[in-house]
Amino acid sequence: MTNALNLRIALVLTAAVAAVPASALAAYRGDTDTGFQHLDFIENQRREERANRLTPEQEKLLADAAAMSQYLRRPVAEGEPSPIAFEGDDLTYDERTGEFTARGHVDIVQLAARRFQGADVTGNTLTGDVSIPGRAHVLQLTEGASRVTLDGYRIHYNYKTRTGTMAEAAGKVGGYYMTGKRFEFYPDKIVVYDGTQTKCSAEHPDYHLSADVTELYPGDRMVMTNVKFWLKNKVIFTKKRYEVDISHPMQRNFPSAGYDSDDGLWLEQTYAQDIAPHVTASATLYVTTNKGWRSHYDLGWQSGGASALLTYGVFEDGNNASIKKQPSITLSYGQHLGRTPVTYRIYSEYGRWYGNGIHSNHWQYGISVAHDTIRLHGFLLDLGAGYSVTRESYDGSRVQGANASAFLTKSFNERFAAYIGGTYTKTSKQNALFDFDQEDYSKVLQTGLSYRLNAHNRIAVGTKYAIDPDRWTDVDYYWFHDLHCSQIILRYRAERNAWKVKWEFTPW
Repeated sequence: MTNALNLRIALVLTAAVAAVPASALAAYRGDTDTGFQHLDFIENQRREERANRLTPEQEKLLADAAAMSQYLRRPVAEGEPSPIAFEGDDLTYDERTGEFTARGHVDIVQLAARRFQGADVTGNTLTGDVSIPGRAHVLQLTEGASRVTLDGYRIHYNYKTRTGTMAEAAGKVGGYYMTGKRFEFYPDKIVVYDGTQTKCSAEHPDYHLSADVTELYPGDRMVMTNVKFWLKNKVIFTKKRYEVDISHPMQRNFPSAGYDSDDGLWLEQTYAQDIAPHVTASATLYVTTNKGWRSHYDLGWQSGGASALLTYGVFEDGNNASIKKQPSITLSYGQHLGRTPVTYRIYSEYGRWYGNGIHSNHWQYGISVAHDTIRLHGFLLDLGAGYSVTRESYDGSRVQGANASAFLTKSFNERFAAYIGGTYTKTSKQNALFDFDQEDYSKVLQTGLSYRLNAHNRIAVGTKYAIDPDRWTDVDYYWFHDLHCSQIILRYRAERNAWKVKWEFTPW
């Protein structure tokens, strides 16, 4: 799915030209402009690693499959069905027909890292069929397929064709906790009927999605039809079709809320809908007690490295500077430069901007280049540069020049990480007509660190130092607290004496 909100973020970053790993646009982030996104990148790497750790049950399956391989009479040829081994309290096997039955505690292991368990199993080693009519447990760690841990009923599976079915099942498929009245297994996908999915591991999840049909393509995408989005037992909205890019599964379908010193209490919700191939419309509704409605609406197109975005509404940056676009259109094209580790992007934004009582036809265009993250003895080095031109009709101004950034990030251990870097930009609040999304000064040093206290709490600090006029412009303190299936982020900006509290669901 092309998410218009994500598209907008990507386009804005091309103008900023900060050297940031692509995956820094990840689930957990501190809303700041002190370079803190580099710590977010580390934190999301750690979360992904923890989410992908094997359970003791999965480790045993791999060990059993490895032990089984030692007893093979000959290597398994490519395309040949993966062998199985089965055991139980009461076993019968007919070598002529290949039929077998097993009763009691039955354990069937396939060399391709699959396990079937049940109390009463029948099958045929020649045809490859396995049938468990009662309660069953399935475990799968097969290379190229989704990880599966399911409990259900009435398994019928053919390990030669790698197809099968399972009824009334619940468990984990890939990174999702799923239920379904019927699961169908195919070599290239899993199909779930009348099912649910969530990233929340609770027995009664705080949020989930339900769908008539869900198609999960390993490592690629998940497609759902007739989808309902639930908070506890309440449906907040529906979609006829919803597609998720599993390789970048950031989903912000549920509301976030909080308080900050400038806006007061606030509530935010984004709705996005695919309306044509590669075209997505979205509305980001944002309401505050101090300023009222501050919403914006996007229509985005993306294909390959090319994208376009038409937007209308109010936007705020990390410093609470705001702008109203009435409307604005952004065009962008970017790709890796041949087979090099360098990505380039050409962009242009033109629109009617309004802020601080000023209307202006705002036009910015330029080019940016960024090197893929360089790994140096445990350090991560991110480099970026660019050139931009900004024109304003209000006063006829034209600001142009180069910009560059360099950041060094290090994860010292499971708990501690830090970064240091700097940015240079020709355009800043000193010479720009609008303050929105601008640095205070041209030459800025940024540094920060993060420390995880325990499984549910992390503290951090992000700072910004202006070389000229030689002073600290930002010192931001953070506390991240993981709740059941959501997170609270508390931020205090010492140099501005400003607070922000944000509560959001696990944003996958």
